[in-house]
Formats: sequence, C-alpha cells, structure tokens
Amino acid sequence: MTTEPAPPDDPALGAIVDRIRAARAAGTKLRLRGGGSKDFYGGPLAGEVLDLRPLAGISRHEPTELVVSARAGTPLAELEEALAAHGQWLPFEPPRFGPGATVGGMVAAGLAGPARASQGSVRDYVLGATLLDGRGELLGFGGQVMKNVAGYDVSRLLTGSMGILGVICEVSFKIMPRPPGSATLRFDMDEATALRRLAEWSGQPLPLSASAWWDGTLVLRLAGAHAAVDAAAQRLGGEAVEPALAASFWEGLRDQRDEFFAAAGRAVAGGAALWRLALPSTAPPLRLTDQQLIEWGGAQRWLCCALPAATVRDAAASLGGHATLWRGGDRAAGVFAPLAPALARIHRELKRAFDPDGVFNPGRLIADL
Repeated sequence: MTTEPAPPDDPALGAIVDRIRAARAAGTKLRLRGGGSKDFYGGPLAGEVLDLRPLAGISRHEPTELVVSARAGTPLAELEEALAAHGQWLPFEPPRFGPGATVGGMVAAGLAGPARASQGSVRDYVLGATLLDGRGELLGFGGQVMKNVAGYDVSRLLTGSMGILGVICEVSFKIMPRPPGSATLRFDMDEATALRRLAEWSGQPLPLSASAWWDGTLVLRLAGAHAAVDAAAQRLGGEAVEPALAASFWEGLRDQRDEFFAAAGRAVAGGAALWRLALPSTAPPLRLTDQQLIEWGGAQRWLCCALPAATVRDAAASLGGHATLWRGGDRAAGVFAPLAPALARIHRELKRAFDPDGVFNPGRLIADL
C-alpha cells in the first residue's frame, strides 16, 4: 500500500478530496455515485451525492500486455469500445443496466454477467486500484501488471464493497482477447434435466461460455477456437440459434432486458419481489415458484415471488447458498443475507480502518454500517 497526496494538477481529484474533508469535518455523509445505473441495488440511498463522473478517462491501455487502467467515472461503454477496437474484452461481462454505467460502479457493485461461471468474477481481473479513504488520503494497492501481486488482495477487496470503504479513483484490470468463435444452442428440457445436463457437461472438455434456463428452455453458449466450438456444437446437438438473435439474447440477459426480467418487473410493480440466489451449481431444483431463471450452470438462480423473505433465505441456506433481495419486496429486514458474527466483525474493522467517521454510503452494504 502507498499513501500520497492528490496530484495538484488533477482538479477533479482535488475537488473530491476537498469534499471528503469538508464532510468529515461537518459530520455529514456522502453518497458515492457515478452514472446511477445501480441505484436500485443494495441498501437505502443516504447522504449528499458525490458525483464521481468528472473523475474519468482511460489512463493506460497496453493491448500486448493485456492490461488496462481506467478512472472511476469512465463510462463502461467507453472502456469496452476501446477494448473492442483491439479485439479484447472484459470476460466477466459486467451488467450495465443503462448507458450511464461507470468503471467505478462496476467494481463497487462487483456484478458479473452470463460468462461468470466460465470466466470468473470481477475481482479475478482486478490488478490494482487507488482509493480515497475517509480522511481524504489517496491510497494505492496492487499494480498495473499481472505479475505484480503486492497488495493484490486489498485492491480486490474493493470489489463488491458498495463504496463503503472509500472513493475508488482508478482501477487496473487484466483483460483478454475475445474468443474467435461462438455458437448458441437451444434445448427443450425441464429444470431437473437441464441442471443434470449442465453438471455433466461442466465436467467435460467443452468450450462452455454461458447458460440460461427458463420456462422449459435451456440456452447454451459455446465460445473459443472455431474448431472447438464447431465440434462441441455437433456433439451436443440442440437447435442452433442465428448469431444476431443469439447476440441480442445474451446482451439482454446481461443487462436484464430479456423476457424473464421484463415479466419480473411487472410482477414487482404488483407487489412481488425479485430474488437473486447464489447456490452450489449442483443444488437440486427449487420448488418455491414457477417464475425462475437459472444461470451460471445452476449457480445463480433468479426467483420472482411474493413469499416471505425468511422462506426464501431459509431455502437458499438449506442448499448451501444465500439470497439477495434484488428488486421490490420488504427491504426493512435487509437486502443481503445476514453475516456470520466473525465475518461481520471483519467488515466493521475494515470500515473503521478505511472510513473511521462513517462518511461513505451509510447502510448501503450493511444496515448499521
């Protein structure tokens, strides 16, 4: 970890430092916000808005080294466009939920898209980061190359922290070449059969990239070398989906604009709740509701229902997982699954170390933190 003053020739960073120190002195709270595309996620929004969009720009991109660094307010679309120009991408396919999504929000939320099960999570690709803590000090963790592991775990700790530890200023990522070949297959099968097949296929040398099951249909994406994709498609069978339609489907699933989430949105407006369950991929079918979408080979399951929160959380816990209240429902009992005492203590100690006066995003990750 390094500590250094904000660069004097960086007015955007300097303004943020001044705002943090003023809030700390006045005892006020700050709500960190980029494009606002994830305002729905997590606990209640509280505090004065600190707009991080001025802290923008791709500061370093080394295509041959497979490394990119970008400031927190950089639009995610801008970063992805720059990578695409070199045939590269962020393999974890971060959801955008709208055109305003930023790099900082992507890291703070820690959410991944359809390729999560095959490519890894956001934190798997974070190499280093800089952070403004609750004292207004600029801290640096990790590095900008894959072999630099100093402070690596600390920089990855920011992923999914929901901004409670400080202002993420800049992040360096490992990036990857986009796979040259891709194919999408469609199968008609029930939930139990789909889960069994996915478990079988995951143990075989197949270029599985993403999967989604809903309403009796399993959709499977293959990605990799053309020869490997073609061979796997021939072996697995199913109905080939036209490339343009397949691309539209996976983009819609990534940003939750597809049929399932559209129907869930209508149900939530009528009083239901949308839950995100993280389970072992081998967990058996859930019998809580017919409105269910399964991703990540069975490891991520979306449920839309009006059941009590305790019923959903207990069902997830009984299968070795946990449930997050995604949209709608009674949020008074908390959005995220309650933490074990030891883990809760670690969270509190980290918060105290980075933000001792509780300036940033109160209650966004943990209700009383």
